[in-house]
Amino acid sequence: MMRIVLIKRSEHSRLMTGLSPVIAVMLTMLSAALLFAVAGHDAGLALYKFFIEPMTDLWSLQELLVKAVPLVLIACGLSVCYLSNNWNIGAEGQFVIGALAGSVLPVLFPAFDNGLTLPLMLLFGAAGGALYALVPALLKNRFNTNEILVSLMLVYVANLTLDYLVRGPWRDPAGFNFPETALFSASAMLPTVGDGRLSISLYIAIAIAILLSLLLARTLKGFEIRVLGESPRAGSFAGFSQKRMTVFAFMVSGGLAGLAGIMEVAGSLGQLQPTISPGYGFTAIIVAFLGRLNPLAIVVAGFVLALSYIGGESVQASMGISDKIASVVQGMLLFFVLACDTLILYRIKLQFGQTAKGGHAHV
Repeated sequence: MMRIVLIKRSEHSRLMTGLSPVIAVMLTMLSAALLFAVAGHDAGLALYKFFIEPMTDLWSLQELLVKAVPLVLIACGLSVCYLSNNWNIGAEGQFVIGALAGSVLPVLFPAFDNGLTLPLMLLFGAAGGALYALVPALLKNRFNTNEILVSLMLVYVANLTLDYLVRGPWRDPAGFNFPETALFSASAMLPTVGDGRLSISLYIAIAIAILLSLLLARTLKGFEIRVLGESPRAGSFAGFSQKRMTVFAFMVSGGLAGLAGIMEVAGSLGQLQPTISPGYGFTAIIVAFLGRLNPLAIVVAGFVLALSYIGGESVQASMGISDKIASVVQGMLLFFVLACDTLILYRIKLQFGQTAKGGHAHV
């Protein structure tokens, strides 16, 4: 009988830890080339159009930044959760609820149209996402529920709520029966940068990443997050509360996801629609791990994953490749990131032996 055993390494290479995201990206590109070739396409041309061409055009670069902003914001919030050993998988739902909460003013109170409209929208969006993320946190603290399942199931609730509102009570009566709200006024929209869809949300996302990096590296709260994430028992000896940290981490994560949601609507969309996200909340999980849960590295990782969206659209339009290729590439990237991390922390050993009467294997 043979079995594969993972044995934890006493030490691991700092060099390989730093290089593993780069290795994961290279392996993803090689796997994508193989996938294109098997599907009967020119692998070299497909790789160029997927990974290179979107960065050679000004319009594509702006779209790349538009896609990167929500990924960076959501992933920064998720990094706080994951570093504290809390597993928020429902950022997609918190993104949607943030968009809904922030859209209350322009949709239900269009007459309230002044300089306070946009700041209040951003505040409501962040608060909506934070309160929605509070649900799995409180259920975990009170009933010891699995936050992964609860946060994930709440994604469906959020998406169905959005769909109901834009097809029902919030639908634009002058919109020719299309499932969408009325267009937001100018005071409810983020100022744009340049001539494209890119807004000042880019600067907001970078500023938040920098502030969060300082919080994690230079403050007592950042130390508390890391201690409780690595050793809850040591954290309890230091007087840190795991339950309070669960609430804090989920609210920060949900707040940033909600802020990303309302900035997406008030930035590039200009109204609520049945679908406002191509899966940012789930893709941001890959961004967080590709960035090693470091907010500054997450900024770079966000641009890498944003490239998968623009590249997927490019090969679909020019080569007729399925639009699902972006999701496939994202999945392969996550697999290689986790595989590289596993091999850095553990070594593989093959064990051979026969199973004894007691059910144990003799090596």
